[in-house]
Amino acid sequence: MAESFGADAALYDRARPSYPTALIEALVAAAPGRDFLDVGCGTGILSRQLQAAGCRVLGVDVDERMAAYARSTGVEAEVSPFETWDASDRTFDALVAGMTWHWIDPAVGAAKAAAVLRPGGTFAVFWYVLQPPADLGAAFAAVQPGNPAAASPLGAYEHFLDRTADNLTDAFTDISRATFPWSRTYTRDEWLDQLRTSGIAKPLATAGKLDAVLEGTAAAIDAVGGSFTLDSVAVALTATRT
Repeated sequence: MAESFGADAALYDRARPSYPTALIEALVAAAPGRDFLDVGCGTGILSRQLQAAGCRVLGVDVDERMAAYARSTGVEAEVSPFETWDASDRTFDALVAGMTWHWIDPAVGAAKAAAVLRPGGTFAVFWYVLQPPADLGAAFAAVQPGNPAAASPLGAYEHFLDRTADNLTDAFTDISRATFPWSRTYTRDEWLDQLRTSGIAKPLATAGKLDAVLEGTAAAIDAVGGSFTLDSVAVALTATRT
């Protein structure tokens, strides 16, 4: 599934939200230098935000289509699963992973992170949690009965934080969590594009259910006026390389 997002890289780049400014500022402030490794860089959404903040960023992604799009926007990106990526003795001041660390083997990934981070370097993995208003969340869940995260996904992401923390070795210290609120207004079509790029889209399409979910979701948004404000949060786990 991790390799399915590149089917329409331009749509992914357009539909996926950027990361909260406060999160970017915290990452840059915590790192001992400006050399960043973006694991699962995708189309370069996070990488470009870090570049704008003055960082030098190398991206790694499993999907050549996503990496090619990132390169077209000025992001240096290499293609490989992170677990088997050849760092060629390169090391970094920070390793970041936005919306991707759940695709990484947590134990192998932690060991690889320790190997490529400089002493004092920052390890930071984070997810943005899309939390629709309660009434819409219930409507979305009604058209996705097999997806309990449709209405309230925060628990799923807290599981990712727990699993990541449990697999960090004594090569890391100062393990901490933080949240970063963010908000934006979505039109119906913008939300449907976001849904088309989500991890659930491919299995829904394979099961022949994606069109029905899109139609039900569109109807729910139309029922509240065709747009809605999403008050959400980004959740992050950080640690320092000893």
